[in-house]
Amino acid sequence: MEVKPGYKHTEVGVIPEDWNAQSLNAVCSMKSGEGITAARIDRLSPYPCYGGNGIRGYTSRFTHDGDYALIGRQGALCGNVVGASGKFFASEHAVVVTPRAGTDIRFLTYVLSEMRLNRYSESSAQPGLSVSKVLMLPVATSPTEAEQRAIAAALCDVDALLGGLDRLIAKKRDLKQAAMQQLLTGQTRLPGFSGAWEVKRLGEIAHIKTGSRNNEDKIEDGEYPFFVRSEVVERINSYSHDCEAILVPGEGRIGDIFHYINGRFDVHQRVYAITQLKPTVSAKFVHLYMAMNFGAWAMQNTVKATVDSLRLPTFQTFALLVPPTKDEQTAIAAALSDMDAELAALAARRDKTRDLKQAMMQVLLTGKTRLVTPETAHA
Repeated sequence: MEVKPGYKHTEVGVIPEDWNAQSLNAVCSMKSGEGITAARIDRLSPYPCYGGNGIRGYTSRFTHDGDYALIGRQGALCGNVVGASGKFFASEHAVVVTPRAGTDIRFLTYVLSEMRLNRYSESSAQPGLSVSKVLMLPVATSPTEAEQRAIAAALCDVDALLGGLDRLIAKKRDLKQAAMQQLLTGQTRLPGFSGAWEVKRLGEIAHIKTGSRNNEDKIEDGEYPFFVRSEVVERINSYSHDCEAILVPGEGRIGDIFHYINGRFDVHQRVYAITQLKPTVSAKFVHLYMAMNFGAWAMQNTVKATVDSLRLPTFQTFALLVPPTKDEQTAIAAALSDMDAELAALAARRDKTRDLKQAMMQVLLTGKTRLVTPETAHA
């Protein structure tokens, strides 16, 4: 394979001629943290206690003071990489990475996270990393701290954007949850509406029946949605309904999955289709009301078999508190749907930013894209 001028073949792939391909041992040292009992971890002590996935709590003593990378040493978090700064306690669940001279710790943290170290876990009852073996792994590094810092700064900027989006999404979710509690109980009324809310049984306002299809009936590129006992909506080439409906699994994760549709679709034999709602009732309002309230009712009335399951009477007798007019129900559903749309847009933006970060890591951490010229880097 031809290599463009200024680059070379190495054991870690094609990298700039002035970059180094060397073992991790040449750029850092690694050491497991110390043992600590749960009794010594609390929320009031001054120093964060790190495990394999960030802060586990706080403790009265610190083991490190400075900038480091931490790698999850064993279990489900084996190979996970986080950064830590200042005074902190590193527990036995973390491997502390200390950079050698000439290595920027933030750059090294990104390099380690891109290596997917969980691939190198030892085969045993519980996955675990061998520090000595990890230190022998090859990595590509820029020879200058200036370039390493520039790469790390660019990736940190994207991480800051991701962190801001995560916080904004969490805030918006909390606001939506509060709005649901207020609007779906009548504690807060939208402008222009009044009158007492009424209690209705689901069986009084809708037709409820399970489907007739099996999982084997699904087709990957089927023409119609196929609702099964999952959050994932499959596809199928048949349809048993052409209407507005709410779909709720009758076993498995009961009271946790709710779908709304208006159109043609088919239904699994253990999924309940709630259709033919009375003209005075908004299906979207019922969908939102069930998503907030049906779970607790379902768990009180579950049939204990090989998996939790629900019978038809549990649906028929479920009580809803309903606004007196369909217009108010529709307005409530629209307000909450607008919040859902905003959350979906933010989530899509976050996913796009994550993809951008991944693409940046692939070109920046291999030198395919240089933020500083070789001449500037070595100046």
